[in-house]
Amino acid sequence: MSPYAQKPPRLTPAAQYALCACVLVAQGMVAAVNLLIPQLAASALHPSSSELLWSVDAYVIVFAGLLIPAGALGDRFGRKGALLTGLGLFAAGAATSALATVPAVLIAGRGVCGAGAALIMPATMSLLITLTPPARRSQALATWTLAAGLGGLAGNVGGGLAGQFSTWRALFWAMVPLAALLALAVARLTPRSPERTDSAPDPLGSLLLVAALTALVYGIIEGPPQGWGSARVLTAFGLGAVLLTVFTVHGLRAAKPLLDPRIFASPVLRAGTLGIATAFFGLFALFYVNSQYLQYVKGFPVGLAGVAIVPLTVGMAVMPKFGARWMDRYGIRPVAGGGLAVIGLGLLLVSTADGSTPYALYAVHLLVISAGTGLCAPALTVAVVAGLPAHRSGLGSGLNTAAREIGAALGVAVVGTVLASGTGGAGAARAAAFAPAMADGLRVVAAVLLAATVFVVLGTSGRPRGAAEETGSGDAAEAGSVTRTGVST
Repeated sequence: MSPYAQKPPRLTPAAQYALCACVLVAQGMVAAVNLLIPQLAASALHPSSSELLWSVDAYVIVFAGLLIPAGALGDRFGRKGALLTGLGLFAAGAATSALATVPAVLIAGRGVCGAGAALIMPATMSLLITLTPPARRSQALATWTLAAGLGGLAGNVGGGLAGQFSTWRALFWAMVPLAALLALAVARLTPRSPERTDSAPDPLGSLLLVAALTALVYGIIEGPPQGWGSARVLTAFGLGAVLLTVFTVHGLRAAKPLLDPRIFASPVLRAGTLGIATAFFGLFALFYVNSQYLQYVKGFPVGLAGVAIVPLTVGMAVMPKFGARWMDRYGIRPVAGGGLAVIGLGLLLVSTADGSTPYALYAVHLLVISAGTGLCAPALTVAVVAGLPAHRSGLGSGLNTAAREIGAALGVAVVGTVLASGTGGAGAARAAAFAPAMADGLRVVAAVLLAATVFVVLGTSGRPRGAAEETGSGDAAEAGSVTRTGVST
């Protein structure tokens, strides 16, 4: 083999920007439709309340359910190909949604978009991991984390502006050429990653995992409107628990499972997964109440409500780079735990907001939450991906993003349940009741987040287990050693 062939490909800055743009777009569509709910409800589609809910949540369910299988498919058949396929599905789903004349077509289009996003997110992270030199890997993951965080904000702003100046169809139409441009950039700028696992696909494991996550997320979503003790919700949770148990047994017995449950023997990987879910639990609880608070209590129009969350971009833009540097110097534990604690503090500050709170003070509270998110996210991401060898980075990326989406769904469910029990009526009555209910909801979320932070800190007290330790010396050369940050080198 020639020396040139032995040299691994590297990502150019332009390729990194293209990958991060893909992440931002995929993550942005999680939140963008939330601000368009009033317009969709009044549209010619005439959706029922249930159809309106599913037009928002179909994306999240398919997205969360397919993330781990999609990451494994990228490991098996190529990450660049998985990314390009995901962008194609994303564009097709957006076009289907834009052309919808009945709610069922809109919901189906959102589901196709979610399948595309499930391929996009793990492929982008694993390309960054495998094509970035070890010395710069934590910084690359910080950039990916920044793009994922900014995606939620971009979705809020984009959805608000579409609702203010255009229609909900315009949002979906805009995604079609955007996905096409990103696919062209990826095809031209991104090299193929050299590492692929030779394991066979695990269709049974994939089916069990997708079905289990779908049942659990369905229960989470239907909990607030149907009641947590309803037969439908309890059945969904029971089915999800049974399917997860069967999936675990299958993973322990299969020769080459989709996800070997034994990887969770690593306390750092467990803590990282919990920490990511916890951070997005708090962040998306905030997203859920923010636009309603600004519209119902402060009287902001929808476009301004979407833009008013922009202060959250500041900490997410600045802190990941510092978080990555401090992680390299001090390790995962203080950075991850400190960031999560700051998010909890910020949520408690936001819970004090009411109709008399100046927006400038509210924006400062948002800055605190954004600083905590930007600080802890790179360390938590590293904790997850470090528990797997490099050739399984797509699976680690899928696990990382699945934890985000399930944490986000739980955050919305918890704060939404508290809000539903504390608000009622319309107009001035709803506005008067909203601020106290928001305060209660955010305090509950903050308490859960701070309790989970204790377990994250305890779990990250030691060094991550390297791939060499888990798979034996035969994989040591490939996976390399593990630094104090947990990055395989």
